[in-house]
Amino acid sequence: MATTTAFTAKHVQELRQKSGAGMMDAKRALEEAGGDMEKAGELLRAKGIAKAEKRSDRTASEGRVGSYIHHNGKVGVLVEVNSETDFVSGTDEFKELVREIALHIASASPLAVDRDGIPAAEIERERRIAEQQFAESGKPESLREKIVQGKVDSFYKQHTLMSQEYVRDNKKTIGDLVKELSAKVGENIVVKRFARFQLGQE
Repeated sequence: MATTTAFTAKHVQELRQKSGAGMMDAKRALEEAGGDMEKAGELLRAKGIAKAEKRSDRTASEGRVGSYIHHNGKVGVLVEVNSETDFVSGTDEFKELVREIALHIASASPLAVDRDGIPAAEIERERRIAEQQFAESGKPESLREKIVQGKVDSFYKQHTLMSQEYVRDNKKTIGDLVKELSAKVGENIVVKRFARFQLGQE
């Protein structure tokens, strides 16, 4: 029989405060984790992110426009991040997310928010380059499509904001940051658009 650690209503309350989860969710997580608070928190976080995925079709019409100007005054960013309610967009955590995304954009120079924002002509150019590289590689023809598509996918990952590794923590993407807050607040959060300005560049 599996050993479990006893937990009390106080533990459930503490987990609720830390995670923002409901009482029954917190209780079930503690039961599943055998009373281990840290493990229960991880379970709630994983489930919350899964729920955030299902939330993505809900309308996010509130939000904030955030900005970042690099200390040398040569790079600036404006970014619009939307939430479902003005209550969430007014929280410190939401404001911090917007600031962090703006800072990331200044540093990582994404071309678009997601794949849909990359012009088709840009992708075709990358595909042609990949095809040329493959032709010169001497690799078997049977590998062509897999290798070419892999290079195109890599281009998307490097140049779309939601797929880029977060500049402060390369174990997370910007998409992960958005999902984490969405899971915590229980609302759909969307990065709508951004503009990055660099002195001397069109």
